[in-house]
Amino acid sequence: MEEMMRYGIVGVGMMGREHVANLAHLRSEGVVLTCIADPHPPSLDLTLDLARSLGLPSPQAFSGHMELLNSGLCDVVVVSSPNMTHFGILMDIIQHPKPHHILVEKPLCTTIQDCKKVVEAAKQRPEILVQVGLEYRYMPPVAKLIEVVKSGTLGHVKMVAIREHRFPFLVKVNNWNRFNINSGGTLVEKCCHFFDLMRLFAGANPVRVMASGAIDVNHKDEVYDGKVPDIIDNAYVIVEFDNGSRGMLDLCMFAEASRNEQEISVVGDIGKGEAFVPENIVHVGMRKNGRDGVTTIKPEDERIKYDGLHHGSSYLEHLNFLAAIRGQGSSGPPVNLHDGLLSVAIGVAGQLSIEKGRFVTIEEVLSQ
Repeated sequence: MEEMMRYGIVGVGMMGREHVANLAHLRSEGVVLTCIADPHPPSLDLTLDLARSLGLPSPQAFSGHMELLNSGLCDVVVVSSPNMTHFGILMDIIQHPKPHHILVEKPLCTTIQDCKKVVEAAKQRPEILVQVGLEYRYMPPVAKLIEVVKSGTLGHVKMVAIREHRFPFLVKVNNWNRFNINSGGTLVEKCCHFFDLMRLFAGANPVRVMASGAIDVNHKDEVYDGKVPDIIDNAYVIVEFDNGSRGMLDLCMFAEASRNEQEISVVGDIGKGEAFVPENIVHVGMRKNGRDGVTTIKPEDERIKYDGLHHGSSYLEHLNFLAAIRGQGSSGPPVNLHDGLLSVAIGVAGQLSIEKGRFVTIEEVLSQ
């Protein structure tokens, strides 16, 4: 039997409670949720109710993350608090005398400067693993497409097109996600997932970004403390990579009437692959075989014990991080701080491109 791994969660809003449910389904892997922290009492109450409904021992509840860290009750901390709090909380965890492994929800931080400070601080604590929650990599159809691309089946990847057509941003505690200053902006908050996937598919690093976007439909009639939300609800984003590949994101957040929330197309010089979520299908075809040669795959991952809100990807994220912590054939976390930094950098470049109406280089934003 593996040594019991004790988890704490900082921030138990909607995503924090999703982590509770995932950890509950990992009990057979030697995982126990021992403590939670959140300054919002209703969130704590909802989480304690959820833990009871899942048959979990009641975790110790704290109003602040420092109390949780000082309690000595956990070995791993999941950070799923609002985006703008990530930096301060991460620095406190990394600099705490007791080492805690960290799974931090995306985005890593809301600014490049803060991401870089976290990266530097983590270098001083090599005994701590920090994984960034870019779990879209683990959705079964996306994981299958990554496998197809990495196998070389499609040849040299030239174009990656990702379409996310979905519902508006959900309501969060104190409506923090309605403002760029809190979230980092839509292209950082929501789309870092897709920029991370583009890097994976292209097998390269981003060079420059051009984006066009606006707030056209959602949140325009909302007012919070006298302020109207400024988060964009649609955008086109082009990303150029250092190996000549290009990526394109088509984002629309007033497109509930969509069969699929995500459609991903990867085209190489000899073939094409597509993944569809939540239909959970992958198409793969070769140029020489034409339309009639396209095959359809229905990927499954038998390890998934809980689908949750993200089609099982959060469960697999935890499973992979747990394996990394226990050193099972891995020298580091599957999604590291560098991945988190670059996913934010592309989003920041996109936000700046919209503001300035020009291409923005990654070098420009990384030098901030």
